[in-house]
Amino acid sequence: MNVVAILALLVAVAALAVAVVALRRGARPETPVGTPHNPLPEDVQGLRQEVAALRAEGGYALKHLSVVRYDAFGDMGGHLSWSLALADDDGNGVVLTSIHGRSEARTYAKSVAEWTCDQPLSPEEDEALSAARG
Repeated sequence: MNVVAILALLVAVAALAVAVVALRRGARPETPVGTPHNPLPEDVQGLRQEVAALRAEGGYALKHLSVVRYDAFGDMGGHLSWSLALADDDGNGVVLTSIHGRSEARTYAKSVAEWTCDQPLSPEEDEALSAARG
């Protein structure tokens, strides 16, 4: 009878040891993705490279803009004339101006490099460029 009790106790202790080992293995925190032991999948690396390339290209987009509307002539109302400044992150772009009169409208374009223009800017064009620069 004592032998049976000791054997039952040994089996219970062994089962307890196996259960503890199994719990520890299941409770281990996973190695973070992107570490040497758990590298990122190739498609994730490719996506990161594509995002970096898109960010680099995005700097050349004409995303800084401002419009100034005004009356070019004293006898006209309605702010029909306007100047539009468009530039990328480096300040390269264009200033477009349309001056509306009673019988005609004229449109002008002036190139901008690093937030400056080689041609003289009107006060409205300068205001539009300054506002686009932020």
